[in-house]
Amino acid sequence: MNIGRRHIAALGIAAAALLSTVSADAATAEEQVVAKRVEAFRAAQFARDPKALDKLCAPELSYSHSDARVEDKATFIANATNAKSKSVTLEYKDVSIRVVGTAAIVRFHWMAESESVPDGKRSNTNLAILMTWQKQNGVWKLLDRGSTKL
Repeated sequence: MNIGRRHIAALGIAAAALLSTVSADAATAEEQVVAKRVEAFRAAQFARDPKALDKLCAPELSYSHSDARVEDKATFIANATNAKSKSVTLEYKDVSIRVVGTAAIVRFHWMAESESVPDGKRSNTNLAILMTWQKQNGVWKLLDRGSTKL
């Protein structure tokens, strides 16, 4: 059998298609792992669980609020778990995840209702969120978060 340029080109195209399928499947698997971490983060925020938040966040965390406050990891965890208010609902809607190497870009629509502990006053929050997760020592950690009021 003679192998010509057309055969080689066809083999190259087939190999490229196979590799893109394999890498797409790998990305999908990583995206699923990140999705589980994002849901664990949401649950930890709702429960105001400092130990869970500590495990999910990178030491270098930069947590930016929609009012322009920026917190490091320790400040974020302290403020997220204080007793000044309690979460009534917290939803992450329309979550999109894109893994790029050892980084994951996560976007979603944050919808929450909280209640002030001293007076019982309720308030709603409606935000667009951008998170960056980084794979550190084989584990996905929240590296930064930014939000914008909607």
